[in-house]
Amino acid sequence: MYFNGEPTDFAANLKMIDQLGGEMTYNHYPAAWAWAGDTPFQWMKQVASHFGGTRNPLVVSWPKKLTDKGGVRTQFHHVIDIAPTILEAVGIQEPRSVNGVPQKPMEGVSMAYTFDNPALASRHTMQYFEMLGNRAMYRDGWIAASMRRVPWSPSPLTEDFDTARWELYNVAEDYSEAHDVSDSYPKKMRELEDLFWAEAARYNVLPLDDRGSARFDSSLRPNLNPDREVFDFYPGTIRVPEGSAPSVKNRSFSITADAEIPAGGAEGVLVTEGGRFGGYTFFVQGGRLHFVYNYLNKAHYAIDSSEPLPQGKVTLRFDFAYDGGGMGKGGLGSLFVNGKKAGEGRIEKTVRLIFSLDESFDVGEDTGTPASESYRVPFRFTGNLQRVHLVLR
Repeated sequence: MYFNGEPTDFAANLKMIDQLGGEMTYNHYPAAWAWAGDTPFQWMKQVASHFGGTRNPLVVSWPKKLTDKGGVRTQFHHVIDIAPTILEAVGIQEPRSVNGVPQKPMEGVSMAYTFDNPALASRHTMQYFEMLGNRAMYRDGWIAASMRRVPWSPSPLTEDFDTARWELYNVAEDYSEAHDVSDSYPKKMRELEDLFWAEAARYNVLPLDDRGSARFDSSLRPNLNPDREVFDFYPGTIRVPEGSAPSVKNRSFSITADAEIPAGGAEGVLVTEGGRFGGYTFFVQGGRLHFVYNYLNKAHYAIDSSEPLPQGKVTLRFDFAYDGGGMGKGGLGSLFVNGKKAGEGRIEKTVRLIFSLDESFDVGEDTGTPASESYRVPFRFTGNLQRVHLVLR
C-alpha cells in the first residue's frame, strides 16, 4: 500500500498486531521506529542529507593482520572505500578491463592505511551524498546538508531545489550534527554548496530527481519491453521480475492460455504475477476457470467460469477492459472458453504502480505467495499447458 500511495488504516493494522513480522503481512519497518533507532543522529533511511540517513558503524576483522583488537578508527570513510580496501588487503590491482570492456576507475580510497596507525589523517577528504533530492557535501570535517523530503511524505518540503535551505555542521567537533552553524560561517556554507553542484555534475547525479512512489513505475526505466504489446510465454518461465514482465497496470489486456485437459480434469496456475499483497492469478480449480485480481490485499475480485471445462484441447482466455480516466481505475473482466464467454465481473480498483518488491511473473505454477488464498503454492498446472499469449492494449 505504501508504494502505491494507498493510505494505511491504523485500526486494520492493530487487528493484525499479532501477525506483524510473519508471512501474512508485508513487513515494512515503521518510520517512527527507524527515526528513534538512529538516535543520536537527526534523521534516518532515505535522508541522505543528514547523519542517521548515512552514518553507520563498520567492524573490520583480520586476525592474522590486525592486532589492535577492539581498537577504534575515526577517519572519515564511505561505503565506496570497502572494495579498494579489500583489493589492497589481498594484493590485487583494481581491474582496468573486464572481458575486454574498459572499467570506470573506482572513486573509493582504501582504508588499509588506518590499520596500523590510528592517528593518521583521513585520506577520504571529500564526499557528496544524494537520494530523492536529499543531499549533502562533506569536506575536511565540515558538512553542508539540504533536506528535500521526509520518507513518509509524498510531497517535497520546498517548491524547488534552488530555494531549499542548506545547513552547516562542523562534524569534526559536533559528531551528531546537533548545531547548525550556517549563519556563523556563510562563506564555508557557500563553498560546500557550490562544491556539491560540481561533484554532482562530475559523478552524473544531475538532474536531481525527487519523485517518490513514481520511481517504482518500471515503465519509466530502461527495460526489455519498452514498446512491445504482444508476448508469448511457455511453461518453465518463472521468477521473472516485475520490471521485466509485461505491465498490465492502467490499461486493457488479454491473456490466452492454450492447454490440454486430460481425462479426469486438471488444475493449477496458468499464469500469475505478484502475490498475497497485490497481483493477479489465472488458474483452473474444481474443474472450472478462475481469475482473481488482488488489490493490495484489501480487496479480491474473483471471476469464475459458469461451466466445467471440457476435456481435450482448450483455449482459455481472460479479457480486461480498463475504464480509463487515470491510474488505478477499474474495469470489466471476462472469461472465455474456446471463444465462448464463460464468466464476467467487475474489478473496481487496480494497482497503480507496483504489485510487490519481491514477487514475480510465473507461467504454469506460482513460485511466490498466492494472489488468491483459494490454493496453496506452487499449484503447478497438471494438464498440458502449451503457451500463454498476452496482449496489452
